[in-house]
Amino acid sequence: MGVNRGHLSPAIFFAALFLLLLNSLPLHAVEPNEMLSDPALEARARAISKELRCMVCQNESIDDSAAPLAHDLRVLVRERLRAGDSDAQILNFLVARYGEFVLLRPPLSWHTAILWGLPPAALLVGIAMIAVVVRRRRRAAAEETANLTPAEESRLSALLREGN
Repeated sequence: MGVNRGHLSPAIFFAALFLLLLNSLPLHAVEPNEMLSDPALEARARAISKELRCMVCQNESIDDSAAPLAHDLRVLVRERLRAGDSDAQILNFLVARYGEFVLLRPPLSWHTAILWGLPPAALLVGIAMIAVVVRRRRRAAAEETANLTPAEESRLSALLREGN
């Protein structure tokens, strides 16, 4: 029985697709020795960890980061939960210690306004720059056609008539 080399079998295709999808799922860096035995406390710890920025990776939560500092913060969150702190108390403690940068979504306030305002401002500046460039190109094209000699204008008219 020969092997069909031109086509992928459905089983191989779906296995490859499954592996690709499995690989795209987020991995959590929480180690088994960090996890709390109480499922309710562990769920709270995971929820809090997803709100905190890894200070090393900076665009990952400590729940997703394998950095040593993220591990230390996960352990600290769980210690504070075991001590009876509320979620707000834990977040306030970490903000007091590390600043609002530790939050993945810092609240809007006067000193975080630049964090929230910079992306829309950059978008508006980009749009304004594009508008200026388009306007200059149109003006330059209009000036080029306005400076045609009578012979060039008649030639252009003839070409435009032929095109229609």
